[in-house]
Amino acid sequence: MDTADEALPEAAEELAAEDQPDPADGSLPLAVLDFVGIEYGESAASALAGAVGVARALEAAGYRRYWVSEHHNMHSLACSAPELLIAHVGAFTARIRVGAAGIMLPNHAALKVAETFRTLLAMYPGRVDLALGRAPGTDPLTAHVLRRGMVADAAAEFPAQVGELLAFLGDGFPAGHPYQPLVAAPVVDEQPQLFILGSSPYGPRFAAVNGMSAVFAHHMSPDLAFDVLRDYRRRFEPRRAGDEPYSAMSVLAFASDDPDAVVDFEAAWTLTRRNIQRGVREPLAPEAVREFRESEDFRSARHRDGRMVTGEPKAVAERLLEMKALAEADEIVVVTPSLDRDRRKASFAAIADAWRHAS
Repeated sequence: MDTADEALPEAAEELAAEDQPDPADGSLPLAVLDFVGIEYGESAASALAGAVGVARALEAAGYRRYWVSEHHNMHSLACSAPELLIAHVGAFTARIRVGAAGIMLPNHAALKVAETFRTLLAMYPGRVDLALGRAPGTDPLTAHVLRRGMVADAAAEFPAQVGELLAFLGDGFPAGHPYQPLVAAPVVDEQPQLFILGSSPYGPRFAAVNGMSAVFAHHMSPDLAFDVLRDYRRRFEPRRAGDEPYSAMSVLAFASDDPDAVVDFEAAWTLTRRNIQRGVREPLAPEAVREFRESEDFRSARHRDGRMVTGEPKAVAERLLEMKALAEADEIVVVTPSLDRDRRKASFAAIADAWRHAS
């Protein structure tokens, strides 16, 4: 796509330059993207309480950010309303940044997103992130319902939607624009830290030509990640003097000194992917994972998935640091879907500790 097709409307160009992250807070350049999985047999309420526990563990370990995703029509996930999750987690944490990675913008009105995230900023000043995606985060029928049946090309409309959102979040629209009289309330003195999500070259390219920060999903497109993020830095066009590119890369990772825990994670993720491809959206039963991990099917496929970084904490941290350097990324976003929330928290803590020693 030509860069002209990806550029923001003129009214929002200056605003895009104001959302560069400021990592000078002493935290590690590590974040977590949480799908807020509902474990087999537990309630949604327990899953949400578990998300708070994960975020508090990350804060204690020194992570910079805790992000939740937006997914719909899933029995196995409790992340259909990321805005509410951010508010909930923010109330139980004090330092860690909280946000969405992301808000699937075609599912929402830009004004409502601006109002929601300004409200979050009023609640948690200096701690709110907003990563924007153009995918639906769900199946076509659910996307159709979320968008009230409107027929539209989400990809084609995305630049204008981002431009609208930035205008609502900043200094407003130019004189004569029909939205110029509107105010995204409550009015606050800051913006959320803004990122553009991507699992294809489009997202980082869009972020680059509009002077925005980028997040790329290595856990979805591992073959593309390093090249597109390096390309993002080469293409970056600052909107004002001193602006620099800023990027993060999400990586599927699990660390443990227990080899059985590592194999369990790998089996659970492999089975999850296959279930998604088959349209199965139920929580994984532990016995199903145990049966699958003993199968020849899993053993033959185990080391062919380039998405996973697993093993002892030292090896995982060293590989994540290597990947960060290869991608020329500023942060790594750890993605650890698993059957066992306690194992996930232990993995996050182990990765942070090993990261400190390795770096």
